[in-house]
Amino acid sequence: MDASMIMPNHLHGIVVITDGRGTARRAPTERFGKPVADSIPTIMRAFKSASTKYINEIRRTPGAPVWQRNYYEHVIRNDEELKAIRQYILNNHANWATDENYHM
Repeated sequence: MDASMIMPNHLHGIVVITDGRGTARRAPTERFGKPVADSIPTIMRAFKSASTKYINEIRRTPGAPVWQRNYYEHVIRNDEELKAIRQYILNNHANWATDENYHM
């Protein structure tokens, strides 16, 4: 995990995928219904599943939904883009009061 920020109703994060030796590599994809180890959909599915279980244990709400159905992904292609996205993530909380989902 690189930069991340937990917001009141969502989170932002940069997931870095390496080859096990610390070298960045192309993220594997998967075909519908055929999970591929270390692919973005498999990583997201595992994260959502594990965190939902943990959150529901804490709240004592077994089986309650926690996450929206989908997620947004974007492949970061260079250092300049990485720097800009990191800044967006780290500064995004300052804009929460103007977010359409903000509730006081």
